[in-house]
Amino acid sequence: MCRNIKTLFNFEPPATDDEIYAASLQYVRKITGFNKVSKVNEDAFNLAVEQVAIATQHLLKTAVTNAEPRNREIEAERARARSAKRFGVE
Repeated sequence: MCRNIKTLFNFEPPATDDEIYAASLQYVRKITGFNKVSKVNEDAFNLAVEQVAIATQHLLKTAVTNAEPRNREIEAERARARSAKRFGVE
Protein backbone atom coordinates (compact mmCIF):
# COMPACT_ATOMS: atom_id res chain seq x y z
CA MET A 1 0.00 0.00 0.00
CA CYS A 2 2.70 2.52 0.89
CA ARG A 3 4.17 2.30 -2.59
CA ASN A 4 1.31 4.56 -3.60
CA ILE A 5 2.48 7.37 -1.32
CA LYS A 6 4.37 9.80 -3.50
CA THR A 7 6.85 12.50 -2.54
CA LEU A 8 4.91 15.73 -2.07
CA PHE A 9 7.64 18.15 -0.99
CA ASN A 10 9.36 20.68 -3.24
CA PHE A 11 7.21 20.42 -6.34
CA GLU A 12 5.94 23.14 -8.61
CA PRO A 13 2.99 23.46 -8.43
CA PRO A 14 2.75 22.46 -4.75
CA ALA A 15 0.88 19.37 -3.59
CA THR A 16 -2.88 19.71 -3.58
CA ASP A 17 -5.15 19.00 -0.62
CA ASP A 18 -6.39 15.91 -2.47
CA GLU A 19 -2.84 14.56 -2.87
CA ILE A 20 -2.12 15.17 0.81
CA TYR A 21 -5.38 13.47 1.83
CA ALA A 22 -4.66 10.46 -0.40
CA ALA A 23 -1.16 10.05 1.08
CA SER A 24 -2.59 10.38 4.60
CA LEU A 25 -5.25 7.78 3.87
CA GLN A 26 -2.65 5.35 2.50
CA TYR A 27 -0.43 5.90 5.54
CA VAL A 28 -3.22 5.26 8.04
CA ARG A 29 -4.38 2.21 6.07
CA LYS A 30 -0.84 0.83 6.17
CA ILE A 31 -0.23 1.27 9.88
CA THR A 32 -3.66 -0.05 10.89
CA GLY A 33 -3.80 -2.86 8.36
CA PHE A 34 -7.32 -1.76 7.45
CA ASN A 35 -8.29 -1.66 3.82
CA LYS A 36 -12.00 -1.40 4.62
CA VAL A 37 -12.77 0.13 8.01
CA SER A 38 -15.48 -1.32 10.23
CA LYS A 39 -18.22 0.97 11.58
CA VAL A 40 -16.80 0.62 15.07
CA ASN A 41 -13.40 1.98 13.98
CA GLU A 42 -14.60 4.47 11.39
CA ASP A 43 -14.51 7.58 13.59
CA ALA A 44 -11.05 6.85 14.97
CA PHE A 45 -9.76 6.01 11.48
CA ASN A 46 -11.17 9.18 9.90
CA LEU A 47 -9.82 11.33 12.74
CA ALA A 48 -6.36 9.80 12.26
CA VAL A 49 -6.47 10.52 8.52
CA GLU A 50 -7.46 14.15 9.20
CA GLN A 51 -4.71 14.60 11.78
CA VAL A 52 -2.05 13.09 9.51
CA ALA A 53 -3.22 15.35 6.67
CA ILE A 54 -2.99 18.43 8.90
CA ALA A 55 0.50 17.45 10.09
CA THR A 56 1.55 16.82 6.49
CA GLN A 57 0.25 20.20 5.32
CA HIS A 58 2.11 21.90 8.16
CA LEU A 59 5.32 20.05 7.31
CA LEU A 60 5.10 20.87 3.60
CA LYS A 61 4.47 24.56 4.35
CA THR A 62 7.30 24.93 6.87
CA ALA A 63 10.03 22.66 5.48
CA VAL A 64 12.92 24.49 3.83
CA THR A 65 15.23 23.44 1.01
CA ASN A 66 17.81 25.11 -1.19
CA ALA A 67 17.02 22.79 -4.09
CA GLU A 68 15.05 24.02 -7.06
CA PRO A 69 11.41 22.86 -7.12
CA ARG A 70 10.88 19.72 -9.20
CA ASN A 71 8.59 19.77 -12.19
CA ARG A 72 5.68 17.33 -11.93
CA GLU A 73 5.60 16.46 -15.63
CA ILE A 74 9.31 15.72 -15.80
CA GLU A 75 9.17 13.56 -12.66
CA ALA A 76 6.13 11.69 -13.99
CA GLU A 77 7.95 10.96 -17.26
CA ARG A 78 10.99 9.70 -15.35
CA ALA A 79 8.74 7.42 -13.28
CA ARG A 80 7.12 6.03 -16.45
CA ALA A 81 10.55 5.36 -17.93
CA ARG A 82 11.71 3.55 -14.77
CA SER A 83 8.51 1.50 -14.75
CA ALA A 84 8.88 0.57 -18.41
CA LYS A 85 12.49 -0.49 -17.83
CA ARG A 86 11.57 -2.46 -14.70
CA PHE A 87 8.59 -4.29 -16.18
CA GLY A 88 9.83 -4.50 -19.76
CA VAL A 89 6.97 -2.47 -21.22
CA GLU A 90 7.86 -0.34 -24.19
